[in-house]
Amino acid sequence: MANFIEEIIEKDLADGTVDEIVTRFPPEPNGYLHIGHAKAICLNTGLAKKYGGKCNLRFDDTNPVKEDEEFVNSIIDDVKWLGWEGDVYYASDYFAVMYDCAVKLIRAGKAYVDDISPEEMKERRGTLTEPGQESAHRNRPIEESLRLFEDMRAGRVGDGELVLRAKIDMASPNINMRDPIIYRVVHATHHRQGDKWCVYPMYDFAHPIEDAVEGVTHSVCTLEFEDHRPLYDWVLDNCWTGRKPHQYEFARLNIARTIMSKRYLKKLVDEGVVDGWDDPRMPTLAGFRRRGYTPSAIREFCDRIGVAKANSEVETGQLESCMRDELNETAPRIMAVLEPLELVITNRPDGWSEEVTLDNHPQRPEAGVRTYAMGKRMYIERSDFSLDPPPKYYRLKPDGAVRLKGGYIVRYVGCDVAADGSVGRVYAEIVEGTMSGGDSPVKAKGVIHWVNADDCAAVTAVRYDYLLLPADGKTDFSERLNPSSKTVYNAFAEPAVRGGKVFQFMRQGYFTEDCRHAGVFNETVGLKDTFNAKK
Repeated sequence: MANFIEEIIEKDLADGTVDEIVTRFPPEPNGYLHIGHAKAICLNTGLAKKYGGKCNLRFDDTNPVKEDEEFVNSIIDDVKWLGWEGDVYYASDYFAVMYDCAVKLIRAGKAYVDDISPEEMKERRGTLTEPGQESAHRNRPIEESLRLFEDMRAGRVGDGELVLRAKIDMASPNINMRDPIIYRVVHATHHRQGDKWCVYPMYDFAHPIEDAVEGVTHSVCTLEFEDHRPLYDWVLDNCWTGRKPHQYEFARLNIARTIMSKRYLKKLVDEGVVDGWDDPRMPTLAGFRRRGYTPSAIREFCDRIGVAKANSEVETGQLESCMRDELNETAPRIMAVLEPLELVITNRPDGWSEEVTLDNHPQRPEAGVRTYAMGKRMYIERSDFSLDPPPKYYRLKPDGAVRLKGGYIVRYVGCDVAADGSVGRVYAEIVEGTMSGGDSPVKAKGVIHWVNADDCAAVTAVRYDYLLLPADGKTDFSERLNPSSKTVYNAFAEPAVRGGKVFQFMRQGYFTEDCRHAGVFNETVGLKDTFNAKK
């Protein structure tokens, strides 16, 4: 079923309002893209593909103080990874057009140069119930505003000394229409324009002009821009004579306990809380990529949550589910022990080994099988043995037996216990005639995974939790940082781990080798909805 934006597009195509659909994704290059941007990318790209149009990637590079070429490159990389194809544009390429539009407004008496302080401007703006107050310079002579604006352009005015404001309506019920600033002075080197410009347009002024220059037909924004649409239309009505784009708003993506502000994400990076913008704990697309998420899973997530007109919050489990469903179908299975405990078989001689056969994917016979050798010394998960087990503990324990995955049932014999009470080694004996696949004379309720100590591969496994703890009344996100958001394990895995990048570590989760560090496997997603279970 078509969403409300698709219904609008289909009507526009049917009645001839437009003949080709042009959408755009307009990020500011002041940080890395996060998962919230994925919805906008997928929506705008999907609309263009569905209706045979195109989607422009346009950088809103109108603030030289915050922007950087690193961010430009990361954004291009991310949107291509998500499936975008098209042309790259830069708002800075239209600075001359925007400047001419501003001069046009001044000449028409619809813009003026003002020099009141930001504090006074805020005081005079009014409230939702009270109109604003006009600046003393609102009726400044046109020639004087033109001269001052040229001074701003020529670098003869310092930062913050003068601004150019649109002359609209200080009594408007929409505060955005109360003579908004459309140009300010910024003496900073632009990442593409260098020192050519000293005046820079504000987003609300630049955005509609950018759309118009590029021939955008449907300018799709998130709901926070709904109140800005009258200003978007005003700029076009007074500055543009050709075909005008129209703005439509949809609900942005909000995910529970996930930071969706580039300002806060930058703070985490700058303060060293995380290891960079692509830290796998970060909700950036680069972070998700390092963690092992795929573009197809993220696109599926965006499809599932749909396009709505009302803001809402989705659970992390919905995103996890999309990734888990995909990896459940594609990821080969191997055994890996994250917290190793040595297991010694007492009724086999030194040097003994015996091959077992294991399915590469139990639901996909076509994936084949592999052989792996059991040995006298193996590693099992420390949590799979207990001297004082709780009720219904079906793993290895005193007076108990357990099956080693694909191999024999083993029965507890003894263990080495250190002075601090920790177990250093466990001893067990094989129950004869119990090799997996045969008619076993005894049964075991539990099955545990293992690796052969003589040929296992040493790997680093990393598990992740939320960056933020529950709010519990705290409003400052720095007070909610989770000290246990990352746990590193010195693990052992089957040698088969060296032959691939993505695996299900049996009974553990789905892990992907870090693209930056060979031998480091990041947990992409758990075997079940672990995040919501931790709430």
